[in-house]
Amino acid sequence: MRKGQRAVVTGLDETAVATPLPAGELERRMIEMGLIEGARVEVLHEGFPGADPLAVRINDHTLALRRAEAHAVLVTLG
Repeated sequence: MRKGQRAVVTGLDETAVATPLPAGELERRMIEMGLIEGARVEVLHEGFPGADPLAVRINDHTLALRRAEAHAVLVTLG
């Protein structure tokens, strides 16, 4: 997703991300941040350089998310 795009979360797949966290931990943390199925997501800002981190609105709150971790979030655009 690029800045300004909106989507709906359809699931999480932490196997798509290289992380030092134990299995299931990244998914647990993302759920705690509100990245649950059906959540509305919008990319507000991309950091510079490398477009990392991302400022993301999830439903009614905003958070920073590393681009590498964002690859674990499955979405449908629209």
